[in-house]
Amino acid sequence: MKQKSIILTGGGTAGHVSLNQAIIPSLVNEGYKVHYIGSNDGIEQELITQSFPEVPYHSISSGKLRRYFSMKNFTDPFKVLAGVGQAFSVMRKVKPTMIFSKGGFVSVPVVIAAKIAKIPVVIHESDVTPGLANKIALPFASHVFTIFQDTLKYLPIDKATCTGSIVREQLLKGKGARGKKLCGFTDEKKILLVMGGSLGSVVLNDSLRSNLPELLATYNVIHLCGKGNVDTSLESLKGYKQFDYVTTELPDILQAADFVVSRAGSNSIFEFLALKKPMLLIPLSASKSRGDQILNANIFERQGFAHVLEEEMLSKSTFMKAINTLSNKRSDYLEAMGKAESPKTPDEMVNLILRYEKS
Repeated sequence: MKQKSIILTGGGTAGHVSLNQAIIPSLVNEGYKVHYIGSNDGIEQELITQSFPEVPYHSISSGKLRRYFSMKNFTDPFKVLAGVGQAFSVMRKVKPTMIFSKGGFVSVPVVIAAKIAKIPVVIHESDVTPGLANKIALPFASHVFTIFQDTLKYLPIDKATCTGSIVREQLLKGKGARGKKLCGFTDEKKILLVMGGSLGSVVLNDSLRSNLPELLATYNVIHLCGKGNVDTSLESLKGYKQFDYVTTELPDILQAADFVVSRAGSNSIFEFLALKKPMLLIPLSASKSRGDQILNANIFERQGFAHVLEEEMLSKSTFMKAINTLSNKRSDYLEAMGKAESPKTPDEMVNLILRYEKS
């Protein structure tokens, strides 16, 4: 019997790849040959090829989806059209039984090509309100899964289901002692992990570094600062460990952390919740985004999982005040997290996805 194939897609940021990373082992265990379609230069290529070298990676052309005026808005549709043709060609060779899309601009031509090829598409939306790529993809999809119950009101009732969060099993297997050793921490200070996403955050980086002398009196600090943002002048500072970005080390680093400071991408915050890490969330401002992170953060704050500091209010002093609040209320956050619903396993998610495959 010929082995079945499935194509995964999604990219642009690590958040559009992490769920795909989580379900690949489960799909392989189910007997599927997994293929991945991503962009030529997106972070998804590095993440997938490093983590799963056995998964064929197919690069396609894709234009960026913008909500603002740019001359590239007139040329990028041609890139999307080219990507549709390239994705269709991959599908003709691979003959997948279905496509699973995590979103991001690279997913749009893939989803359109799947409709042309008459291959069922299941998409996944992590944020409270659907992103632009998934809004475009929705008419071509057989079904859409969401993390937040509130998202369902933005979607057709007959093709949407809330599954709750799905967390990569690797994250649950990290070892805190290994994370401490990796960072060179030998004392018993609490560990503060600060991360601004795969691309980094200038405002988070600056706020942290401006408070380092005061912070290091109480905490060891792990700083995931984004590619190209390592400050070499701080590398010898005791108790402060910088990484531009981590992959296989992340489970150990997360387990070592006592507190997390982060943006409010939904995949990340649900991972912190699953690991029961009290979090200070500094969501991307509405002026720089569509406001999805603000909604994510506010929901977590209402449920008692996080303290939220709006980016517009971020300064050297407010950052330090928020850290003190996080520390003082640690037991309250842990109690609330202990009552939270457990995330779905990747195996459970795969079983839901495969209900929509082509027979």
